[in-house]
Amino acid sequence: MTTKSAVTDHPIHPLLEARWSPRAFAPTPVAPEQLLSLLEAARWSASGGNVQPWSFLVVPRDDEAAFAQLLGTLVEGNRIWAQHAPLLVLTVAQQQREPGTPNPYALYDLGQAVANLTVQATALGLSVHQLAGFDPEQARGAFAIPENHTPFTVLVIGAQGDPATLPEPLYARELAERTRKPLGSFVFGGAWGQPVSLLEGVTQEG
Repeated sequence: MTTKSAVTDHPIHPLLEARWSPRAFAPTPVAPEQLLSLLEAARWSASGGNVQPWSFLVVPRDDEAAFAQLLGTLVEGNRIWAQHAPLLVLTVAQQQREPGTPNPYALYDLGQAVANLTVQATALGLSVHQLAGFDPEQARGAFAIPENHTPFTVLVIGAQGDPATLPEPLYARELAERTRKPLGSFVFGGAWGQPVSLLEGVTQEG
């Protein structure tokens, strides 16, 4: 297992420090009780108006036909490594509360639900890699997703595997140091671009 804990400037919860997005996954199946725990965490995410506009299409590797269908929607660079994972999940947002009434916060809520799921996965010793590199319309057709629902991302879930199984340049990326923008580059006070007093003296450079 590759540990890539965040090097933070300020204390955060250890689960948030430990969370990262590997590409090397072990083939070990995600246990049913683990999967239910992940979905329960998503279920209890915050939601605007309690609409809960998220859905998850769960495709374990042992469902060979469905797994191949969802895997086939991924761009080639993602298929190379995601094919070895034990579980794929298609995330879907209902962007209309009812026909003709848009829910402008549906994607925001879906993101929060996935964040809950991801932290719960970390607590269980699992990893989640979130993908935008897939064909949503191909996924819609493959799984008969209604028109008022939008396929949005694919989650690759499982226990971490051996980075040595990855081809270059993915192997190097798997071992590379994690980085983030500094707080001072995106946290403002008073006006856009004006540093908030809390961050006075914090560098704008990474």
